[in-house]
Amino acid sequence: MEFIDLAETGLKLSRVGLGTWSMTGDWWGPADPEEAYATLRKAIDLGITLFDTAPAYGRGLSEVLLGRAIRDAGCRDRLVIATKAGLQWVNGKVVRNCSLSWLAQDLENSLRRLQTEVIDIYQVHWPDPLEPLEETAAFFQRLLQEGKIRAIGVSNFSPEQMDRFRQVAPLHTAQPPYNLFERQIEAEVLPYCREHGIHTLVYSPLCRGLLSGRMTPQTTFPSGDMRAGIDPKFVEPRYSQYLKAAEALSRFAQDRYGKTLAQLAVRWLLDQPGVSVALWGARKPHHLEAISGLWGWSLDAEAMQTIEDILQRYVPESIPPSFMSPAARAA
Repeated sequence: MEFIDLAETGLKLSRVGLGTWSMTGDWWGPADPEEAYATLRKAIDLGITLFDTAPAYGRGLSEVLLGRAIRDAGCRDRLVIATKAGLQWVNGKVVRNCSLSWLAQDLENSLRRLQTEVIDIYQVHWPDPLEPLEETAAFFQRLLQEGKIRAIGVSNFSPEQMDRFRQVAPLHTAQPPYNLFERQIEAEVLPYCREHGIHTLVYSPLCRGLLSGRMTPQTTFPSGDMRAGIDPKFVEPRYSQYLKAAEALSRFAQDRYGKTLAQLAVRWLLDQPGVSVALWGARKPHHLEAISGLWGWSLDAEAMQTIEDILQRYVPESIPPSFMSPAARAA
């Protein structure tokens, strides 16, 4: 396992963290909470120290399961809990809500569900166009001063939004989507974070499974799964293009390194300048087995170029993950 220190916080992060978005069913089809719990316990046993969750995941269930797993393992002092605030379920849909009253309620709910007195990394899940960023930042700054949180992060923020936030409060982490098929942050977000010393916790490293090595043209998805017609990458003819790219990358990973596609995809991320942590999403314990093959090797310049050539051959025009953006609430 590789680790990094989060400057000025005393937190030590495993460079692969466990992302819990897919564990509780919403957007991913039916899920088994007990299987999710077993996955959390296995991640702890593997030495992962960073666990990323949010109240929006399963309407709080993800946080409940994580809190239970950490309590049962008796290891709160060596784990880093990263959760979020600023989304709300309204009439069966998630909307952005960074009103101060909701943020205060969101915090107390998260502390209770996680069975902890302090949140290690507290993140604004999405910027709320109806609330001044400066007020949101000031709220997080107060939490930091009061010792209720140890570090401040944002998720899905642009450089301009991060700049405004940083005028009021320190910013330790940023969480954008990033993977071989979704590289939009390379233009502005990643350079901004490198310049200002903001650690990046990148999510969707396997691009909703397209880079897992498990998908074929015959793969189907259950009702409620975002990949069943909502994510444009999984709609023909683009789906076939991405599968061909994945197949070519898989062959390269095996022939060059004796690795799987998933291991190549995450190692590529970890070797990018400015990437601190990749948040590996898993729903079942066996989904974590490939993590042990990430360590002790890296991609050289020739391999990086081969990967670029494969991507340009099969998916020269990448589709951004903008479909994941939640709506603003009614004014």
